[in-house]
Amino acid sequence: MRILVTNDDGIDSAGLFAVKQALDGCGRVAVIAPDQNRSAIGRSITVGQSLNVVETPFPDGSSGFSVDGTPVDCVRLAALGFLGWQPDIVVSGINLGPNLGDDITYSGTVAAAFEGIMLGLPAIAVSIERPGGWRSSAGEGRFCFEPVAAFTARMARKIEENRFPGTILLNVNAPNLPGGELKGAEVTRLGKRIYRDQLVEETGGTGPAGGRRFLIYGDDPSYHEEEGTDFHALSQKKISVTPIHFALTNLTGMEIIRDWDLNGLVADGSEAI
Repeated sequence: MRILVTNDDGIDSAGLFAVKQALDGCGRVAVIAPDQNRSAIGRSITVGQSLNVVETPFPDGSSGFSVDGTPVDCVRLAALGFLGWQPDIVVSGINLGPNLGDDITYSGTVAAAFEGIMLGLPAIAVSIERPGGWRSSAGEGRFCFEPVAAFTARMARKIEENRFPGTILLNVNAPNLPGGELKGAEVTRLGKRIYRDQLVEETGGTGPAGGRRFLIYGDDPSYHEEEGTDFHALSQKKISVTPIHFALTNLTGMEIIRDWDLNGLVADGSEAI
């Protein structure tokens, strides 16, 4: 099995190295990751400029490639032939912080996995809770990477054995617990995040060109407590596995607007709007 490993926390992330080491026993592993933290960048790509790629050593004597671009750029580099071979699976993570519910629409970790399925490759996005909670920094406290890294490696083997469709990615989230404290794993659906963002103007200074400065993100979010969701699984000390696909067309919406006489909305140039 040929595995591409990437992330959005950057090439020097301990989570990236942990999952790379776990996957080394599964086959041929290549790492292509951003050269710096690109969290919450979503499916952003680099357009109109070249990408700088640097071979970067890891503590075990192996090496990967750092890129001054986005997580999606990293997957694209591999798909377009940078490695000289095509990956069979994309693994993105281990992200330093969970990607649950609505969070996945912002996540660079999940975006890299989405790029895998856009290319017809099965993919896994892997994240772990922060030791100090939502507001803690990535370097605060100890991450227990080993259990979820090993789980991810076993999941990759299952994907290969079962010819898992390349149109589905698995979004994996783990509690930050030693293996002996985990209560298992569960297939889940995405839960619903409750954001508590506020518009707060900063005082005592101005932005570039004299602009006003505002904070709009940062308050601790919550979630709807529902059994069967990714949030609930983590609250029960379980690893959550959520299958996700990229079919965005709203079929109900199609049926609604079929009755709108769209042809009648096309102007012939003789009438004003």
